Amino acid sequence: MSKKTKIKFHVIAIFVIIIFSFAITQKTLQNDTYYTVAIGEHILENGIDMKDPFSWHENLPYTYPHWAYDVGTYLVYELGENIGIGGFTAIYIATALLAICLGIIIYIVLNKLCKNEVISFFITLGMLYLMKSYITARAQLLTYILFILTILFIEKFLETKKKRYALGLIIIPIIIANVHTAVWPFYFVLYLPYVVEYLIIVITDANIYRKITIKYNEFKLNKLNNKLNKIDNSKTEKKEKYLAIINSINEKYKEFKKLTENVDERRKARRENPYRIVLKRNDNVKWLILIMVICVFTGLLTPLGDTPYTYLPKTMAGNTMDNISEHLPLTLIQDVKTIVVLVLFLLILIFTDVKIKLRDMFMLAGLILLAFMSRRQISMFVLIGGIIFAKLLVELINKYDKEGTQKVMEAMTSVFGKIITVLLGILISFMLYKGKIGSPIVNESSYPVKACDYILDNLDVKNIRIYNEYNFGSYMLFRGIPVFIDSRADLYTPQFNGTKNEEGKYEGRDIFTDYLNISSIATYYENKFESYDITHLLIRKNSKLNMLLSRDTNYKELYSDKNFVVYERESALEEAE
Repeated sequence: MSKKTKIKFHVIAIFVIIIFSFAITQKTLQNDTYYTVAIGEHILENGIDMKDPFSWHENLPYTYPHWAYDVGTYLVYELGENIGIGGFTAIYIATALLAICLGIIIYIVLNKLCKNEVISFFITLGMLYLMKSYITARAQLLTYILFILTILFIEKFLETKKKRYALGLIIIPIIIANVHTAVWPFYFVLYLPYVVEYLIIVITDANIYRKITIKYNEFKLNKLNNKLNKIDNSKTEKKEKYLAIINSINEKYKEFKKLTENVDERRKARRENPYRIVLKRNDNVKWLILIMVICVFTGLLTPLGDTPYTYLPKTMAGNTMDNISEHLPLTLIQDVKTIVVLVLFLLILIFTDVKIKLRDMFMLAGLILLAFMSRRQISMFVLIGGIIFAKLLVELINKYDKEGTQKVMEAMTSVFGKIITVLLGILISFMLYKGKIGSPIVNESSYPVKACDYILDNLDVKNIRIYNEYNFGSYMLFRGIPVFIDSRADLYTPQFNGTKNEEGKYEGRDIFTDYLNISSIATYYENKFESYDITHLLIRKNSKLNMLLSRDTNYKELYSDKNFVVYERESALEEAE
């Protein structure tokens, strides 16, 4: 294949990836984006004070787990406001640019690792499509880019041992520790398949059983020879007995040696021509382990103290992951896309004779396990698993039709092929994007825009205690209204706002659990509202709680629209008077 043809293909592929990435970018902002902007502004004005400034709960500590991303997002928002396009529009554009960077980097990484441009192009589009629900203005989008670069740097370092890849591997966790602290430990998970594969090969090659057997035989023979030398020459019968034992041991040792040599030859043959799983020793992994150890200390290169080391364990100890939708276990029957991907993997691994590297098998198994544990991890399964699938597919194609993808490339780079490819790319991208045409960046059916207008115009927000729902708390604090709770769920758990007692359990304010009980009517709301001294409420009209409050004379309706309602809790105001 000529270099000119490859360049033409790359240009076409990158163009299609750019418009496809833009088309799948979520236009309507998610709740986390609102508190991100507010926190970024707060950091620039007050620094990282490790205290929550947005809830009316007093003295809540806050770890600022993605402070650098928050600051960057606020600066983008401020830029949009200053140039007149609007802050949220600027965030949407910046998110689309990050999505484009992700798409192009996936394509480059697949090209470098799979050495097949056509497969890399189509797999890139497939991966982006499967990840489209995750392409939104959140810190995770940046970490996707960093994680896929991590895989590239690991693979290239093992292949070439060049220092620039080692340097990249050290810089990436520093960025993650400041951009998205919650996933910092996952960075080291990406190393594990390589390390475990190497350890298995080293242990296998070490022939520990053989060495122990040889040492034992040597010890036994030395002991017998020493006894033999001490026997008086006149005791011929006893000497002959010891010599017979020594000769027997030597014969058994010769048989054992021949057997182990045969085992070595068979093992070598299996590695040179494996049936399914490829094991290949790469001693550069020793240096990779050293890099991983160095990276463990990168968690200290952040203004957040020990947060990179403690954030995930504290989160796992709490109950937020059991109650937030994206953290719940995957229900496979409800996710057709994941079923299709898993079936494709099974088809290629079971019904073809392609071979998979042991580290890739470990990586794939780990990613599938994580995806089943938390549906949020489906994105990582697609991102990293896509690379493995591309490798398997390229091997399959090279085995049965090596020239096939070259013919496809030639067809796609012909005059007619270019037109068809570009037009199809535009058409598919438009079909994915057209649902976003006219859709608002701030969805007023999901976020209480007008209700917040009413509160800011009619209530003294500095002197009220408002109860609100989890899903729109972030929008409220963005508007400058102190909240009961928002999507920074960990902030409201004792693992983050309390301390450990002598029994090792966390003691503190469990606001998150109180919210769950109130919203699900698992507890009598009035008792909880009295304990928190709630004065007002902003809730959804179709909520369980509203069905009760709308009939409770102690609650006066101040504002109502199609989706939201504001109440005043009169008993709290009477107590204040």
